[in-house]
Amino acid sequence: MSGGVDSTVAAALLLEQRYDVTGVTMRVAPAAGGAPECVHDARRAARRLGIAHRVWDGADVFEREVITDFVNEYLAGRTPNPCVRCNPRIKFGALRDAAAEVGADYFATGHYVRLEQRGPRRALRRALHRDKDQSYVLAGLAQGQLRGCLFPLGVLTKDQTRRRALSLGLPNADRPESQEICFVPHDDYAAFIEKRLGAPKPGPILSTRGEVLGQHRGLIRYTIGQRRGLGIAAPRPLYVVGLDPERNAVIVGHEQETYCKGLRIEPVNWGAVPAQRAPFECLAQIRYLHRPVPATATPADDAVEVRFHEPERAVTPGQWAVLYDADDYVLAAGTIAAAR
Repeated sequence: MSGGVDSTVAAALLLEQRYDVTGVTMRVAPAAGGAPECVHDARRAARRLGIAHRVWDGADVFEREVITDFVNEYLAGRTPNPCVRCNPRIKFGALRDAAAEVGADYFATGHYVRLEQRGPRRALRRALHRDKDQSYVLAGLAQGQLRGCLFPLGVLTKDQTRRRALSLGLPNADRPESQEICFVPHDDYAAFIEKRLGAPKPGPILSTRGEVLGQHRGLIRYTIGQRRGLGIAAPRPLYVVGLDPERNAVIVGHEQETYCKGLRIEPVNWGAVPAQRAPFECLAQIRYLHRPVPATATPADDAVEVRFHEPERAVTPGQWAVLYDADDYVLAAGTIAAAR
């Protein structure tokens, strides 16, 4: 329970279904001067529902498994998505293990996603409310992690969830949603990294032909497809098309140079289907708010080569790619290792 409307309504719905519910709030950063706001909010919501509430201190494992990786990925010229790492390793990993140790039979969250049985496999499926669907960030969960999971909000819209919260008299019914990374103040990831490691080393901004066009302020401040903030005057708009940590260089080109024909993901987490050997058709989503596009996927050892039917813009190493079928089931997912 984060103290927000989604997890609170999820708990309320489970109570209505006669589950014995305990709310757990995950603390992922050392509390300076007391418990963070989300802990207070979750405690108030739990009292309103009449359920027990616990706080799980995951700061050490979160630092080790999520924050360190987040920083290292940026230093390596990649753009990570910390949520897709946190879910299997922390929320549905260490936290779920802790819940099982105190006797929990099920593990529930306020994510908007459906979980169904598809033959012998547990299959994630997009939420009915597509605008709130969160299957993308949960697609890294293994089959064992999906067993015993409950996602009560998968068949609701956000408006329905808020109306249910209002009808229950919950104090957080109108609480605005946060789109920020939970451990990065003010969503300023560059400042977060600089505070830990110091100011990054500047370096050259190069054209795709190797011409020096300017100087960047540190690789951590740039990502593939970026246009603003380059500080270069040019007759045509320039975009970041590559990051080269070995040369500490930002590579820029024109918009057509931001497109590519495919990508490679590895390692691969298989979802509604077991590991495949033959090529298959799918819909590939390469960013959280990206519209999935038709593609052909070709398995290769513990990787999958994805070929778009039409070139796609700003494929970004380090980001997360999820492959769906036409019925919205998650087929496979993995980190983008390279654009093709």
